[in-house]
Amino acid sequence: MPAAALKPKPLPTQSTARRSVPLDSPYQPLAKRPLPAGRPRDWYVTHNRRLKAMRLAIALLDSGVQPGQARNETIRGTAELIGVHPPSDTTCHMVRALMRYSR
Repeated sequence: MPAAALKPKPLPTQSTARRSVPLDSPYQPLAKRPLPAGRPRDWYVTHNRRLKAMRLAIALLDSGVQPGQARNETIRGTAELIGVHPPSDTTCHMVRALMRYSR
């Protein structure tokens, strides 16, 4: 009989998706580094939008919000909670896409 068959199954753990987890306050972002020079302005706008969307998606997922529950108002409320400027409709759409992709 293989040794793996003799091991008892571990007890199931409770997922954070089933219960909300309070956000750690105050939110401390990582130290910022200068962006590379010489790129078109659209690149910087898109880059910063992606960074904001990732921060918001992580905060929402950590607090137990599902992609289907992430309305623009919920995302903007989380942005206020973690101390970033309110996102645009485009950024809110990107946040929901990132949340769906991570599942």
